[in-house]
Amino acid sequence: MTISYDDALRERIQAHLADHDRREVTDPTKRHAAVAVVLVDSEVGEDGVAPVPVGEQFASRQPPVSIVDSRLVHASGGAAFLLCRRASRLTSHAAQWALPGGRMDQGESAIDAALRELDEEVGIRLSGTAVLGLLDDYPTRSGYVITPVVIWGGGRLQPRPEPDEVVAIYRVGLHQLQREDSPRFIAIPESPRPVVQIPLGDHLIHAPTGAVLLQLRWLCLEGRHDPVDELEQPVFAWK
Repeated sequence: MTISYDDALRERIQAHLADHDRREVTDPTKRHAAVAVVLVDSEVGEDGVAPVPVGEQFASRQPPVSIVDSRLVHASGGAAFLLCRRASRLTSHAAQWALPGGRMDQGESAIDAALRELDEEVGIRLSGTAVLGLLDDYPTRSGYVITPVVIWGGGRLQPRPEPDEVVAIYRVGLHQLQREDSPRFIAIPESPRPVVQIPLGDHLIHAPTGAVLLQLRWLCLEGRHDPVDELEQPVFAWK
């Protein structure tokens, strides 16, 4: 069942975020980044927005077979969030699933950084009044502390992805986060911490994006305050 994109949902999410004692990570060895969790409306069966055909993106570079296939299908409908497939030519985390975002500039707040990156990567310009609140910080294996900023898009919006950074953008229904097979946790020999996997369509989304999406479900949709910062990333995302 899809979730209605309406004022009641916006008010519920905003109330849950306001009631949350946010966990902040202070680590001078890590750089700070912000991601935009943009909530929009969507239709069932809606395809993603792609600036360049996926086949052309991978024509000169073999993608990691374990994490890539052509499209995210059977995932849209009702209230949704924007999810990007990163371009294969990027020097770090190429071809991985990600929320719009990036490194914070000197003196920049997490909110300002998330809104700036949303404009630069996705072509969507929103003001600070659209921000509903912040999720917990998530420290990554690649040397960042990520602050997720939850943003109410106010409708469908029309993404215009930056081809050098984003191969496609998808509207993923929030109902996907509440699937019976979600979340999944697996063990790896490299770490005592469980690796989190979030099934979306026919894909598995791992931390850090998977951890952010799990808290989007637990806190924003269900009012649960469980931490996600100790959930592990797969080894391919450690660099």
